Amino acid sequence: MEIREGYMPYLEYQTYYRIAGKKTGDKKPLVLLHGGPGSTHNYFEVLDRLAEEDGRQLIMYDQLGCGNSYVENRPDLWNSRVWIEELIALREHLGLDEMHLLGQSWGGMQTLEYVCNYKPEGLKSIILSSTLPASWLWAKEQQRMIEQLPKEMQEAIARATESGDYSSPEYQAAEAEYMLRHCAGEVPEDAPECLRRSKRSGRESYVVGWGPNEFTPLGTLKDYDVIEQLPDIREPALIINGGNDLCTPYVAKFMYDRIPNARWELFRTCRHMCFVEDNEGYIELLKEWLNQHD
Repeated sequence: MEIREGYMPYLEYQTYYRIAGKKTGDKKPLVLLHGGPGSTHNYFEVLDRLAEEDGRQLIMYDQLGCGNSYVENRPDLWNSRVWIEELIALREHLGLDEMHLLGQSWGGMQTLEYVCNYKPEGLKSIILSSTLPASWLWAKEQQRMIEQLPKEMQEAIARATESGDYSSPEYQAAEAEYMLRHCAGEVPEDAPECLRRSKRSGRESYVVGWGPNEFTPLGTLKDYDVIEQLPDIREPALIINGGNDLCTPYVAKFMYDRIPNARWELFRTCRHMCFVEDNEGYIELLKEWLNQHD
């Protein structure tokens, strides 16, 4: 399978992109927006098989601030506008007139913001994978799940949140346990190489953009809320989440109930990365969905 890599000039920096497979026939490319902010494209490489088996081009990239597009000491850049204008620039750079768009976690927030507030043309469908329509709703659900942790962990999180000091070992143990339950665990030695590969996460872009952890949105995205625009979305939307996900079934259903042309698939045993934890099931679902909406 052909893999092509490149860089697009953006602002005074370079945005790295990676294209798997060739553009063929009527099959529209699938563009993938990673989580974080600052998480890199790496984990999306587990979907390369889709390009091979479905003859469909996959386009993934490292958003400014992480991975091969790493930039630091630029807190002024870590906001929704910069990242969405980067997507718009990439579409133009690669001539992506028609495409499907998949956003996972923060990438799904970006997808919703783009669709709701920029009204782009040429989107055949959107895939909202483990994501959210409003920061306040996410924070509320995370707080509910924190209450399922042991009492001393709940207290450590409460103390850190109140003081703004997240350095105590007790807090760090509580956050690690929370993320293990709802996000992901240690990467095993037999995991695909793209998951084991060392990466430059955009810590600064995450903290400035979102906040100190998953449950405290304090950054530039803290007021993100597209709930009122959800009924206006005209693109077919596939909503995906896991039964133990940071994106709870309540958040997924909240979107499903409001987006007119939506389908919801719950991966009951998965956490935040359904495409990693049930790779086979996820790829089969994407094949079916994308071919239905080309």
